[in-house]
Amino acid sequence: MNLEYLSGFGNEFASEALPGALPVGQNSPQKAPYGLYTELFSGTAFTMARSEARRTWLYRIQPSANHPAFSKLERQLAGGPLGAVTPNRLRWNPLDIPGEPTDFIDGLVGMVANAASQKPSGISIHTYRANRSMERVFFNADGELLIVPEQGRLRIATELGVLEVEPLEIVVLPRGLKFRVELLDAQARGYVAENHGAPLRLPDLGPIGSNGLANPRDFLSPVAHYEDLKQPTTLVQKFLGELWACELDHSPLNVVAWHGNNVPYKYDLRRFNTLGTVSFDHPDPSIFTVLTSPTSVHGLANLDFVIFPPRWMVAENTFRPPWFHRNLMNEYMGLIQGAYDAKAEGFLPGGASLHSCMSAHGPDGETCTKAINAELAPHKIDNTMAFMFETSQVLRPTQFALECPQLQPAYDACWASLPATFNPNRR
Repeated sequence: MNLEYLSGFGNEFASEALPGALPVGQNSPQKAPYGLYTELFSGTAFTMARSEARRTWLYRIQPSANHPAFSKLERQLAGGPLGAVTPNRLRWNPLDIPGEPTDFIDGLVGMVANAASQKPSGISIHTYRANRSMERVFFNADGELLIVPEQGRLRIATELGVLEVEPLEIVVLPRGLKFRVELLDAQARGYVAENHGAPLRLPDLGPIGSNGLANPRDFLSPVAHYEDLKQPTTLVQKFLGELWACELDHSPLNVVAWHGNNVPYKYDLRRFNTLGTVSFDHPDPSIFTVLTSPTSVHGLANLDFVIFPPRWMVAENTFRPPWFHRNLMNEYMGLIQGAYDAKAEGFLPGGASLHSCMSAHGPDGETCTKAINAELAPHKIDNTMAFMFETSQVLRPTQFALECPQLQPAYDACWASLPATFNPNRR
């Protein structure tokens, strides 16, 4: 698969499927090469600072404006409305993959959200399950999509080209980008964060310096690839939380050339350059941030995508698992592979947990006891990949998430076995 290095998120990128398809010296000539139509794909307001602007010029066979009216679909996204308010810690087993034919759209299930789709900030989090490729094309007018596969490889055909992604990789699709998800294996499952706020970007490194964490050159964008197909195609859009569709007489994935920075991209989580202590104490989980969506308050994220990959543990005289904590932020965790080092059991690949604002959490009883009594020596946490969608606004579970059989009723019990070891006579 041909890919281009996405070396930074403020830079220009360009690709053409036919030689000379990109105009030279201007964006919108009177007559574009090959008889193509010029179209601007804007991901931010025109008047944003240049460093924040996201936009891509497209040169396509048919403009996106060539479509009939959309009609609301009878089958809407699963998950239902938000459920009752609860401050409780929650954990779910993996959702089953349906037995009936289900594509990526029908397999989306809303789990938690902290803002309505029309809000200019906030996130919604879904699980996807599929056992067949999409034959229709989809775009999301409500936010950009961060897709985290847990099971099964995906081929994502977009307006700007094709991205193949597998578990331990992620893909980000800009708001409004048209795409089709095809399965490369019999079935697929994973997580989707729908970002309604500022587009994702690399976090600042601050005192870390110029290197470390996710390296910009490891983010890949597709090369131009177009479909010149004159056949009926269903185009589905998500608009203010609802699914609408229209019928086209052509494929909307018909962009022959493009240039800009509002582009889809993929990243291999195995390339993350993990940093940590080489002396004592456990660092804050922010040291594992891959991507961030900022708010107007510096350092307060609308969405952080954080991973917990394989890494060496060498800290001296230190409780090495994540410490017990209460947090201003809200944490929705998932597991892609292996086991999470703060939980001995019950947190499974494909499952999820929710710890809301100021909800006390940390390692379970078995993990805590083992860590306190461990004979410390350098060792590697291996064959694992957990992640966290962290957000500054409280996440509310959907009605489905609160009522589904995968919700673990006794999650609190994993801390009940913590013994009382306090002894005022022993320092």
